[in-house]
Amino acid sequence: MALPIAPIAAVALRYGAVALAAYALTRRAGTGRTDQRAEDAMDDLAEGFTAHRPADRDQVNAAGRLRRVIRLGHGGPGIEIDAVTLTRIRLRRV
Repeated sequence: MALPIAPIAAVALRYGAVALAAYALTRRAGTGRTDQRAEDAMDDLAEGFTAHRPADRDQVNAAGRLRRVIRLGHGGPGIEIDAVTLTRIRLRRV
């Protein structure tokens, strides 16, 4: 029985386009740096979400942290998720 090439070619073309886009993004992305002060601030952040507005500025500062452990089965292998965000939003009239 012959194998139809057209459906396989369409799938290969689609995955090839995704791979090419991913390659282009990785080539275009610049190299970053790690600021140890920011890393320490994120490590010191408590779990939950906070937001405040300083009295002397037209901005809102927000911070949030989510720490969870996800396990496959009872007592099985797991992964820890530690997501931290520090946000500053400025609104100005121009």
